[in-house]
Amino acid sequence: MYMLKRALRPLLLSSMAVLSVPSLQAAEVIRHKIPNSDFPISLAIEIPAGTTLVNLSGAVPPAIDAKADPTSVAAYGNTETQTVSVLKSIRATLETLGLGLGDVVKMQVYLVGSAEMGGKMDYAGFMRGYTQFFGTPQQQNLPTRSVFQVAALANPGYRVEIEVSAVRR
Repeated sequence: MYMLKRALRPLLLSSMAVLSVPSLQAAEVIRHKIPNSDFPISLAIEIPAGTTLVNLSGAVPPAIDAKADPTSVAAYGNTETQTVSVLKSIRATLETLGLGLGDVVKMQVYLVGSAEMGGKMDYAGFMRGYTQFFGTPQQQNLPTRSVFQVAALANPGYRVEIEVSAVRR
């Protein structure tokens, strides 16, 4: 038995080395662009095996005016302002986890309509905020993304809630 183990040891070690090569050369996340478009989202994203997926809970805006009624839009700002503050908050949370906005692969956005917009969501305001963080020369990694209009969020002053998934390589 000892002789058999000794004879098989080099074969076993070389097999283990071959099997471990993929883990040493981690595959990259593949982001597929939307054909013939410069719209700042990915059409699809492929996440390689062995990559850790990190899901963040939905983030809402912090108050920007402490004197305003905490249930009013005035306390949090318009859709663009709320989008910027939520994405800054998400960026800070990701950084505490050793990640960044470039690691975000999926984003779900919930927008509340407003009276000023005839009950519709302010998609243009959201995009003005979003494009300060995604599709910039500094941050070209685009997530897949969905944007939904919802009837309301937890606080009547909130117009924006965003949740993301990021990958750790």
